[in-house]
Amino acid sequence: MRDVKNKKIAVLGATGHIAKGLIYNFYLNGIEDVFLFARSKTRLLKFLSSIRCEKKFIKRDFEKFPNYKYDVVINCVGLGSPLKVKDTGAKIFELTEEFDSMVLNYLKRYPNTLYISFSSGAAFGTEFKLPVGNDTYSKWNINNIQQSDYYGIAKFYSEVKHRSLKNLNIVDLRVFGYFSRFIDLDASYLLSEIILCMKNKERLVTNSQNIIRDFVHPEDIFSLIKKCILKENINEVFDVYSKKPVSKFEILNFFEKNYGLKYKINKKIKTASVTGVKINYYSKSRKAEKIGYRPKFTSINCIAKETKELLEVRDDI
Repeated sequence: MRDVKNKKIAVLGATGHIAKGLIYNFYLNGIEDVFLFARSKTRLLKFLSSIRCEKKFIKRDFEKFPNYKYDVVINCVGLGSPLKVKDTGAKIFELTEEFDSMVLNYLKRYPNTLYISFSSGAAFGTEFKLPVGNDTYSKWNINNIQQSDYYGIAKFYSEVKHRSLKNLNIVDLRVFGYFSRFIDLDASYLLSEIILCMKNKERLVTNSQNIIRDFVHPEDIFSLIKKCILKENINEVFDVYSKKPVSKFEILNFFEKNYGLKYKINKKIKTASVTGVKINYYSKSRKAEKIGYRPKFTSINCIAKETKELLEVRDDI
């Protein structure tokens, strides 16, 4: 598996945030033998039109997925925003299982295919007072499971299942933070709220808690995907990381200095999250270095570069 350009690659959930960044980088790097699967063909075609590559990739419905032979399957199926996670509730288990089982059944027929599944730092649990590392345990209060646990438990279960299938080539990539020009501005993330406030000339109101996040750039995700593809015979999980995480107030100061963002601190606002409060939501694990992953961008580099592109090219800003 030495040449990525010669691989047939299937992308499931092709209208998702991470998937869009991957597709764009496939396009930029001349990787064209890519099969895109999405629940909404209309949304997919709109996205492909926005990056001017409507005719570059093969568009397929999910029911046609088993009909083709792929070297790599990348599962980007997800909910995309905290609000969707909350609205989905317990159905997150069915959604995760449905598409994961579809790929695993495919691997029974084609066991040499590489399956790359996007997981989440939420697989560790809902408590992130400290960043995680190679020795961190997942933590769940089994006697008091809350709705905020559902998403992480679904990811945890998928990872455990994948590690048990040691004879298959499966890689889970735990993403803690990701930002790109393709972000859904209604996704209720900090960065999307900041950009909406700038768009609407409104003041951002936030609390005084200085959380830490790690935003990975699309080019670094693409680089890690390539490293996984070039690594033969692999069944592993990697935490995904940038060169350096960033604090909330570093982000706010960046937007204040460069874009004139106005913000106000309200100490009475309580921190809330659909998947649990995360103070230090990032990983210190560098296990991905084993396969040659070296991120180019820090979190603030990522935010700066992608915000510039977003504000220049998006027609919905």
